[in-house]
Amino acid sequence: MRNLVPSASKVSTLEPIYNEEYSDSTSSNGAKESIVAAAFDIDRGLIFAASEDAQFGIRIWRTPVDPCEWKTPILCGSFSSVDPKVLSLRVIGESAQVILVTRSGDTVSWELDELGQFISGPDVVGSAVEWSPDDTLLVMITGDENLILMTSTFDVLSEAPLHTEDFGEDAPINVGWGAKETQFHGSIGRAHLKPFDTVFDWRGDGAYFAVSSIVSQTLQSGNVKGRVLRVYSNEARLQSTAETVAGLESSLSWRPSGNLIASTQKEVRSGPSDTRRTGKYGVLFFERNGLTHGGFNLRGDDRDHRIKHLAWSSDSNVLAVHIERTQGDVVQLWTTGNYHWYLKQEISAPLASHFTSMNWHPETSMRLLLTTPLQIIQQDYAWETCAGANDTGCVGVIDGQTILLTPFRTQNVPPPMSSHQLLVNTPADASSGHMFLSQVPAHMSLSHSYDLLSAVWQQGHVMMWALQTRTTLGREAVMNPILIWSASLPREFCQCRQVLVSSKDDGDERRTISVAILGSDVSGNDLISIHDFEHVTLPLASISSTRITKVSLQQKNGRLIPHELPEHLAWQAPDGCIFQVHSQEESYSQICSFTELCPSSQRVDAQLFVGLSAGGKVYTAIPSAESVLLASSVNSFTVASGFVIFTTTSHDVQFAPLESVVAALTSGQVNDVSSTGDENKTGELVPQAWEKRRVERGSRIVTAVPSTMSLVLQMPRGNLETINPRPMVMEVVKSDLDAGLWRKAFMACRKHRIDLSIIVEHNQQVFMAGIPAFVEQIEDVDYINLFLTSVGRSQLPAGVVAKVCDSVRQELEDRNLTKYVNSILTAYVVKSPPDHEAGLALLLRLRGVSPGLVEDAVKYIIFLVDADRLFDTALGMYDFSLVLMVAQHAQKDPREYLPFLRELRALPQYYQHFKIDDHLKRRAKALRNLSLAGPEYFQEALDYLDTYQLHDEGLAIWQGTDKYTDVLSVYGTWLFDRHEYHQAATVFIEASDARRAMVSYERALQWQELFELCLKEQLNDEEITEIAYRIADELFSKKRFSESARVLLDYAKDVRQAVNSLVQGNEFAEARRIVTLHAKPELVDQLLLPCALDCCSQIGDDINEMREQLHKQVARLTELRIKKVEEPDAFYNLDDPTLHNVDVMTDVSMAPTAFTRYTVAPSATSKTSKRSSKTKRKMERKLGSGRKGTVDEEEYLLKSVTKLVERCATTQGEIRKILPHLLQFSQVHREEGVALQVEFNQLQSELREAIEDIWKKPDESTPVDSWATRMQDKAKKQLIEPLQRVPKPEMSTSEWSLKLLQQKLAQWNTP
Repeated sequence: MRNLVPSASKVSTLEPIYNEEYSDSTSSNGAKESIVAAAFDIDRGLIFAASEDAQFGIRIWRTPVDPCEWKTPILCGSFSSVDPKVLSLRVIGESAQVILVTRSGDTVSWELDELGQFISGPDVVGSAVEWSPDDTLLVMITGDENLILMTSTFDVLSEAPLHTEDFGEDAPINVGWGAKETQFHGSIGRAHLKPFDTVFDWRGDGAYFAVSSIVSQTLQSGNVKGRVLRVYSNEARLQSTAETVAGLESSLSWRPSGNLIASTQKEVRSGPSDTRRTGKYGVLFFERNGLTHGGFNLRGDDRDHRIKHLAWSSDSNVLAVHIERTQGDVVQLWTTGNYHWYLKQEISAPLASHFTSMNWHPETSMRLLLTTPLQIIQQDYAWETCAGANDTGCVGVIDGQTILLTPFRTQNVPPPMSSHQLLVNTPADASSGHMFLSQVPAHMSLSHSYDLLSAVWQQGHVMMWALQTRTTLGREAVMNPILIWSASLPREFCQCRQVLVSSKDDGDERRTISVAILGSDVSGNDLISIHDFEHVTLPLASISSTRITKVSLQQKNGRLIPHELPEHLAWQAPDGCIFQVHSQEESYSQICSFTELCPSSQRVDAQLFVGLSAGGKVYTAIPSAESVLLASSVNSFTVASGFVIFTTTSHDVQFAPLESVVAALTSGQVNDVSSTGDENKTGELVPQAWEKRRVERGSRIVTAVPSTMSLVLQMPRGNLETINPRPMVMEVVKSDLDAGLWRKAFMACRKHRIDLSIIVEHNQQVFMAGIPAFVEQIEDVDYINLFLTSVGRSQLPAGVVAKVCDSVRQELEDRNLTKYVNSILTAYVVKSPPDHEAGLALLLRLRGVSPGLVEDAVKYIIFLVDADRLFDTALGMYDFSLVLMVAQHAQKDPREYLPFLRELRALPQYYQHFKIDDHLKRRAKALRNLSLAGPEYFQEALDYLDTYQLHDEGLAIWQGTDKYTDVLSVYGTWLFDRHEYHQAATVFIEASDARRAMVSYERALQWQELFELCLKEQLNDEEITEIAYRIADELFSKKRFSESARVLLDYAKDVRQAVNSLVQGNEFAEARRIVTLHAKPELVDQLLLPCALDCCSQIGDDINEMREQLHKQVARLTELRIKKVEEPDAFYNLDDPTLHNVDVMTDVSMAPTAFTRYTVAPSATSKTSKRSSKTKRKMERKLGSGRKGTVDEEEYLLKSVTKLVERCATTQGEIRKILPHLLQFSQVHREEGVALQVEFNQLQSELREAIEDIWKKPDESTPVDSWATRMQDKAKKQLIEPLQRVPKPEMSTSEWSLKLLQQKLAQWNTP
C-alpha cells in the first residue's frame, strides 16, 4: 500500500546555435533539431544524448546526472550521415566509449577522454539494434532480415535468417490437441495490423533476448502480415516462439528479473469501416516459453492513443508505458501487488509535445530518463506510504484517477480492495481550454491530526477533501468525503511534486488548516506555496484560503517533512539539512540536519525529527545537536504510541521509545561512527534492549493505530497482516491504569494475553488505594478469579501477592460474601503459601447459612486445589464432618478413608490429633500433641523425637519439667553417635552426666576441659595418668607435639616422653628449657643431640627432593614452550586423526581451530549428549589434571612450581628454628648446620632464577604484515596463556640464616 511519488527532477534544455540562413531554410523545410536517444554513463555520472539535425547531422550532448545540477547540455561532437537516423546510443563503460549506430549502417564510437573524437566502425545497414545488459554482445537486424550477433568490438559471432518455421529448442511435445487449425485467431485475425519495425530486448542477466518481428502468414482471409515473438539464447540459438496473439504490437520489454516479457496488444473488432469500434488495448505478458501470462488494460479512452515503448525499472518493480496522444504524450508508471496493476504516476510531455525516448537508470532503480525534441528530463521517484491520523488509521493509495482509502481502525480490507474509492477528476484549464494532460495525482497527503485529504497534480492543480470517517462500528458508510477546496497554482509553479496538509484545534469547534505545496520555479529551485485557512468552523464545508504565502528556496529537489501542526512546516535539502519554514515572514532558517537525504521522514514534535535514508538507515535529529544513527538495515518506519517503530531486513519489528531517544540525543550518549576526515559527523545511539518481535520475511509497516493497539504490515506479495505488539498494548494499558479505567485495562490485557499482574506492578500504591473502584468496575466473578490467579502465578514477591489477595478478599467480603465466595476462595488459594485452612474455615462458616452455596463452593475449591491435598488439609483441622464433605465431593472411594476415620474416632483427643499430624507428616505438631496425651506416652514421645530428630522441639516442650534430663540424654547420645563430640559433651554437662561428658571431651581431644572435669569429679591419680597417656598419644599422632608434651608433663609427670614429643616437633628450645628446669642433663645426649641430627637429615632430604622436582619441571616447561613455537598444531591438539584421508568435509562439520583446543571430537557428530552425568564428572576431574601430553600440562607445571615455593617457605621456617641449636650443640652439629644452610641457600637461588625465567614475558618482535599474521594475532587474542592464569609466586625475604654460620662457612672456604 505504497505510492510512487516524485522525489527529484531535472530538466536540461537544448539551445542550438542557428545562423540566419539555416533558420530560414529550416523554417521553410520544417526540419528542426531533435533529441532522439539518450544513455547513462554510470562511471562518470553523465548523461549522453544524440540529436538529429538536417544541417549538422547527428550531434552528441552531455549533461551531469546529479539532479541538482540544472545545466545546459554541452556539445561533445557531431557526425554527418546520409540518413541521420539514430538506431542506438550506448555508453560502454569497460572501453570508455560512446557507440552510435545509425539506420544507414554507420557505427561510430567516441572515446571518452579530453581529446574525444569519432572513430568509424563497421558499416552494416540495419533496422534494429540492441546491446546486452553487460555491454558484451550486440544483436542487429540487417536490411535483408538477417539476425547478426556481434561482440562489443563488432566481431560477428552468428548470422542467420530472422524468419524460420522452427519453434525452437524448447518446443513442447505434441500430444494431439491444440492444433493450429483449431485455435481462435480473432474475428478478423491479423488483417488490421500495421507493420512496425523489428524490436529487441534482453533479459536482465543477458542469457536470452526476445525479438518481435513481422512475418507473413496464410489465414482464411488470405496472406496477411502478423507479429511473432521469438526468444533466442545469447548464442543466437532460437529457443521458443510465442503463441499467436491477435493485435500484438511492436512494443517489447523483458523484465530484468526474467519471469515476464511485456508487449502490447490492441484488438480491433470486425464490422463495417464506419461502425468499427475499438476493443481492449493494454499490456500483455509472455513467459520465456512463449505462453501468455496475464496483463492489464489501459485506463480511459484509448481511441487516439498508441503505446510506443515499454521499459522496466532495474529492480523490476515499475513498468513505464510511453503512450502517444494527439494532445501530447504521457508516460505512465505501473506497479503490481496482489495480482492487481496500479497506475501510480502519469508524466505528461511539457507544452503538449512528444517524448522521443525513455530509459531507466541501470543501477538507480527509481530514476527515469525522458527526452523531448529539445529537453532531457530526469525524474527520480521514491516509495511512500500515505497514512493519516492515528485515531482513524486511514491509508490512501493512488490508482490512476482513483484514490483507494481504508480506515484500519474499523476495517482491515486487503488490497487491491479498499473501504472507499474516491474518484478525482481535474477540471478543464480555463486558460488553455482543455483538460489537464496528467489525470493521475502526483502526490497525496492525509492530515496527521484531522480527517483531511489533499492531492496535487503535476501541472499545479490541488484539491482537499474532508473525509468524515466513521470511527465506530456500524452499518453506515465508512466515510463520506466532501470536496471542500480546490485551486490551480500560477504558471510559475513547475513540476509540483508534494503536498502536505496539517491542522490544529483552535477551540469552540474551530480549526486552522494549512496546505503546503512543493514545486519548482523555471530555474529548478524549490518553491513552496502555503495556503492557510484560519478558524474554520466545524463541520467543514466549502472553504477559501485566508492567506497565501510563497517561500522561494535557493536549492533544488528538497522534500517537505510531514508534520502535525501548521507551525511545524519544515523543508529538507538534498544534503539532509533541515530548515524551518516561516510562512508569515516568507523565509526559512536551518535548525538541524540529517547525515544524508532521508526521502521518508517525519517531524514528531517541535524538536525531534526522524528520517529513513535510501540506504536503510534511520536517523534522528534535534536542534543544536548532531544527527544520530538509530538503526541500520531498516525498510520502513513510523512513529506512534511513544515509539519509533521500524522493521528491518532481518525480519523483525523494533520499538525504540521516544523518551530514551530524546534523552540520548540531549545527553550525548552516542558512539562516534564517522570516519576520519568525514565532514558530516554522525553518532550512533548506544545500543539498548529495545523490544522486538519477529515478523514475516519482507514485511513493511503500513500504519499504526494506537487506539486499537494495532500495527498493520504488508507482505511482499501484497497481503496485509495486523498484529498487536506488546509495547503498543502496554502503552494503552498504562494510560488506562493512570486514568483509573480498570475494566478497560483489564479487558485489553485479557484480550492480548498480557499478564494481569501488570495492573498491580504498574503502580502498586495506586492499585491498593483503588481496589474498591477496581472491584466495582470489574464486577464479574470470573474476571476477578482470573485476575487473582494471574497475580498468584506472577513474579511478584510473596508478600505483595498476599497483601493484594487479602485486600481484594476483604473488599469482596464487605460487598457480598455469598456472591463472591468463589473469588474469596481463590484469594485464599493463590497466596504463597496458600491458606487452604482459611478457605475451608470459610466453608464451615457458610455451612449453616447457605448449604446449597457451600456445596458449589466445595466443588470450586476442589477444582482449584488437588483433592488429596484438600482432604489432608481438612483432616488436619480435626473436623471429621468437613473431611467427609470434601471426600464426598472429591469422589474418593469410601473404602479408602472410612476405616481410617473410624480408627481415629476411637482414640483419645490428643492422641487422635497426634495420629492425624503424624499421618500428615506434621512431626513437630504431632510431638506436641503426643506430649499432651499424658505421661504414659512419654517413652513413645522420646522414641518419636529421636526417630525424626525433633530434639529442639522436645527440649522446648519439656523444659522446666522432670522429663527435661531424659530429653537431654537422648539428644546427647544422638550427637555422640554423629561424632559431634564437643556438642555432645556440652549436652551431657547440662544433663549432669559427667562420665559421658568426659568420654566426649576425650574423643574431641579437648584435654583442658577433660582434665578440669576429671579434677572436679576427684578421679584418682592412676585414672588421671591413664587418661593423660591416651590423650598424649592421640595428640602426638595428630602432630600436636607441644600439646602432647604439656599433657605428659602436667598430668603424667613423664619428662622424658614430654621432651621426646617436643624434639619430634622441632621444638628444641622448649625441650632444652624443660631439661634444664627438671635437671635432666642426661636427656641431652640421649634425645636432643641424636634428634637434632635426624631433623637436620630430614630437612636435607626435603631440600634435595625439592631441587630434583624443580629441575624436572623447568626442563619440561622448556620443552613444552619450544614445542609450542615449533609445532603449534601438535601442541594445541589440532591434528585430528579422524580427518586423515578425508577429501571433502560436509557442511555439518568444521575444521578444528585454536578455539576448540579443549574439545577433541572424534567425529562430526558430537558424543557429548550421550555421556552420563558420572562420565561428565569424571571428565571434569580430569580437566586440568596435567596429564603429560595434554594441553593443560603447562598450566599444571606452573601451579606445581607455585606450590614448591610455598613448601620452600615452610621449610625455611623449620630451618630457622633448628639452626641456633645446631650451632650450640657440638662441632658435628655445627658442620651439619653449615651444610644445611648452604644447601638451602642454593635451593633458594635456583628457585628464584627459575621463577624469573619461567614468568618472563617474551620479546615482541615486529611481525610481518600479512593475512596469515593478522589471523594468527586474532587467534592469539582469543587464547589465554597459562602464565596469565597462574600468578607469579613471590619468594620469602625474611631473615632465617645465622651470621655466625656464615662466618664459619667463610673460614672453611678460606685456604
